[in-house]
Parts: sequence; structure tokens; C-alpha cells
Amino acid sequence: MLTTRIIVSVFEFILAVVMSGLVIYITYRIFVKANPDFNMEEEIKKGNVAVGTLMAAILFSASMILQKGITSVVSMFRLYMSAPGENSLGFGKLTLLCFGHLSIAMVAAVLTISVTLRLFGRLTRARLHAGQELQKGNLAVGILLASIVIISCLYVGEGVNAVSKALVPQPSIGEIEILQ
Repeated sequence: MLTTRIIVSVFEFILAVVMSGLVIYITYRIFVKANPDFNMEEEIKKGNVAVGTLMAAILFSASMILQKGITSVVSMFRLYMSAPGENSLGFGKLTLLCFGHLSIAMVAAVLTISVTLRLFGRLTRARLHAGQELQKGNLAVGILLASIVIISCLYVGEGVNAVSKALVPQPSIGEIEILQ
């Protein structure tokens, strides 16, 4: 039992380290490419604090959502390790399920952040022009957009957690014969 707990803990640690690096890189690349208003990477290189603040919030929020997806992966791995005879999952199927869970969480993070920013931009376009203000270096707009991203991800993160938990395969306890 101690060995199983150690293996699961090491798996969780390695998964967290790998996913943190991947999430940061993938999220950064997606949002740098997806911004239609201006080149975010160039603005960050210039020292635009407003854009840097927004990008930091985007990375933080995507990581929060993906962390909710990682819990289901760890649960599946713990189940696989602790009850190998009761579990009908093979290691290959387990790997595919884990990849699927993490992919769903990543897609949820990207869609949430994108939709939230675009929706806010459309709702305030007549007065604010957030993209233009960000490009000018308006830190107040950067902080406002960063908080909007974080708040939306707090809500969506719980939904991702609930869906992930619901999709975790459960072992069968056995058959109980009541009456014939």
C-alpha cells in the first residue's frame, strides 16, 4: 500500500511538472497567435505592462482550469494502481483516457478565455476599445481584462472539475443477487 501511494504521488508530481510547462507554452502560443488587434509578443518585448498583465492572467487562469482536469487523471491512475484486478482498463486505454481528460480541460481553458475576452470586447466596443487601449499600454484596461479572465475561469474551473470527475471510470463492486 505504501508503494502504491508513493508511485501515485510521484506520478502526480511528474504530471504536474510536465503539464505546467506545456500549459504555459501552449497557452502563450495560442493567445499570441489568436489576437487580431496587435502582436502581443512584440508588445511584451517593448515592455507593455498592460499586455504583460493580461498575458499573466491568461496563463494563470488556463493553469487553474487544467489543474481541475488533472485531479481526474490522478484519480484514474490511483484506481488503476490500487485495484488492478478490479479494473478492466489496460495501461494503453488508461493513457488515452488521461490524455483525453487533459485535452478536454485545455480546450475548455482556451475557449473560456477566448469567449470571455471577445464577449467583453463586443459589449464594450462602443466606449472602451480594449484592444487599442492595451496596445497603448493602458494598465487599467490590462488589469480589468486580467480580472475578467480570472473570474470567468474560477466559474468554469468548477464545471471542468465536475465533468472530469463524472467521466472517471469506476470499478465494479460486484453483482448482488436479490431474489430470483
